[in-house]
Amino acid sequence: MDLSHIPIIDHHAHPLHRQEATQAREAFLSWFTESTDPVIHQHHVPHTLFLRTAVRWLAPLLDCEPTLESVLAARAQQEPTVWTRRLFTEANIAQVLCDYGYGGPEALTPAEMRALLPCPIRPILRLETLAQELILQHETFDQVTEAYVNTIVGARDAGYVALKSIIAYRTGLAVDPVSIKEAATAFTAVKEKAQSTGQIRLDHPILTPFFLWLALEQNASQQLPVQFHTGFGDKDADLRQANPLHLRTVIERWPLPIVLLHAGWPFYREAAHLAALYSHVWLDLSLAIPFATTGIPVMLRQVLGMAPLSKILFATDAFTMPEIYWLAARWGRWGLGQVLAEMGTAAFITTSEAYQAAEMILNGTAHRLYEV
Repeated sequence: MDLSHIPIIDHHAHPLHRQEATQAREAFLSWFTESTDPVIHQHHVPHTLFLRTAVRWLAPLLDCEPTLESVLAARAQQEPTVWTRRLFTEANIAQVLCDYGYGGPEALTPAEMRALLPCPIRPILRLETLAQELILQHETFDQVTEAYVNTIVGARDAGYVALKSIIAYRTGLAVDPVSIKEAATAFTAVKEKAQSTGQIRLDHPILTPFFLWLALEQNASQQLPVQFHTGFGDKDADLRQANPLHLRTVIERWPLPIVLLHAGWPFYREAAHLAALYSHVWLDLSLAIPFATTGIPVMLRQVLGMAPLSKILFATDAFTMPEIYWLAARWGRWGLGQVLAEMGTAAFITTSEAYQAAEMILNGTAHRLYEV
């Protein structure tokens, strides 16, 4: 099935970096893996299907030979704005919901992203990053929690379309409530360390769950969707603690719209089960698409076989380079088209129903869930 005509609401992505940050061979290769190991980047990424296919697919756009060296040379000659807009237009990405909490000093600002992209872009509020910033800015626990609550309560009015948690990277997804007394005690040591180093990574086993639980409580009145990183990522995430089944305490306590990001890969069957079981839980396919490459149809058969089609959303989780957005969109449409065509051939659904399902997954469900 050709799904290129169906626009994508990319409901979970990250800011682009300035072009010079990805010009060098090593820098370019580093974004085709979740590994942070330079040896992996230099010697093994060139042998991944993700990179090899990227070279073959990008070469015709750049009018160059399908080699890494030729692609790098040709992309270096592209005017960044024109090239970025061309990729987004050809990917048929109609809107981007962006988590700016991941990016670093090379990342474009929200204003720069809005000026660059040929489509609307809306912000997502990353909870752990917000808490870190407030701990650095304020002196006392009460001041931090007051500022945190005010930000969460005012998130929708401030233009945010969702909240996002990366607690899977910090303390794992098994999140229990923490008392204010426990959190206030833990705050003292965390603040002292932040003052001495001038920076903070919020991974305290008491304070991190406290801020997540506080955000969920304050979000109850406005019902913004809450995105959770689940499943694989870089080595900073302990995959044993990133299984979405660990979120059951949160899911059963808070009837908020909850989105399980990245299909929980490799726990996509578990994620599909949760989406099928709870009316307020949705399943996202990003990161697993495009990184699973030829394994994408295998995952989709399992997910679409269990979860309601109306509970599945596509996103790119793209970052750093516009090429990642374009490649993720192409891999996603390919995999989804393969599996839906198989379902039609087997007479599980009609051709019309297959296209309706594709539209739901690529944009319809996100449109309704995020009210964009």
